[in-house]
Amino acid sequence: MKQWQMNGTGIDQLALVERDILQPGPGEVLVRVAAVSLNYRDKLVIETGMGYPLSFPQVPGSDMAGSVVAIGDGVTRVQAGQRVISTFWTHWIDGKAPTVPGVALGGPAPGTLAQYVVLPQDQLVISPQTLSDLEASTLTCAALTAWYALVEEGGLRAGQTVLVQGTGGVALFGAQIALAHGAEVVATSGSAAKLDRVRELGVQHGVLRGDGWTQRVLDATGGRGVDQLIALGGSDLGEALEVLASGGRASVIGLLGGPEFSGSVIPFLKQRLTIQGIGVGHRRALEDLVQAIDVNGIKPVIDTVYGIEDLPSAIAHVGRGAFGKVVVRLDR
Repeated sequence: MKQWQMNGTGIDQLALVERDILQPGPGEVLVRVAAVSLNYRDKLVIETGMGYPLSFPQVPGSDMAGSVVAIGDGVTRVQAGQRVISTFWTHWIDGKAPTVPGVALGGPAPGTLAQYVVLPQDQLVISPQTLSDLEASTLTCAALTAWYALVEEGGLRAGQTVLVQGTGGVALFGAQIALAHGAEVVATSGSAAKLDRVRELGVQHGVLRGDGWTQRVLDATGGRGVDQLIALGGSDLGEALEVLASGGRASVIGLLGGPEFSGSVIPFLKQRLTIQGIGVGHRRALEDLVQAIDVNGIKPVIDTVYGIEDLPSAIAHVGRGAFGKVVVRLDR
């Protein structure tokens, strides 16, 4: 099989190599990988290691969709021939996040950018029936992050208003999940052309980023503000909190805007706001998401599909910013 591996940190340390296909042991599953969806986190792990105790050579990538080839003794969750996707955390199955939810695939645990992977059965979920492998590969991190923030923690319901920042994978999944629940959606972007595209997904309000953007969000909601906000973290979070309605909730995702923010505590006290950090989600929530996708017909937005040899180009695309997800195809 072909497998991408890191021999150190830095894009120049990536190598596409050939390896023997491993066989599953007790409780393990051999999966033929069809597609791997890339996240900004994968870019950071490859370029910097993100401070993880990586063991080189390290296989990057956390998201995967494929088919079960063989199972080890004692495996009951899946059968040969079934289509599956990976979970993000190795040990977070359900409930509130434990102090140590396990480790994440692709850093520091071995990742998914290989044509065959062996994973414990607990790290697999049956794929949605309504999605292709390319589409299903996008669920592990981005889709589950949006679902966990809005539904699992946020209690999303019809009639609420949700604001998503940007047009990346988490934002577009957040918009689609909110719309499927009967919520109204406001999306922000620095590109008018991208706002036109999000409106085609059914998003009711597109707001161009720049000076005065928070007032434009308030205007779009009749001055009320939004019930839930998916924020990409960083320096403008304090400003973004100004658009939350009374009792509103902000879910902070990742570090795209930097690790720090500043703002007044007054809105928290006056409007009883909640701010929560989101670290993807547990396996049970991913299983709930799969069911919701099949029932509601949600289709992931894929910007570009790259071949297995083109991982460096795919990583560069993630760095430039994509409309939706960037996927690497491994089955050809």
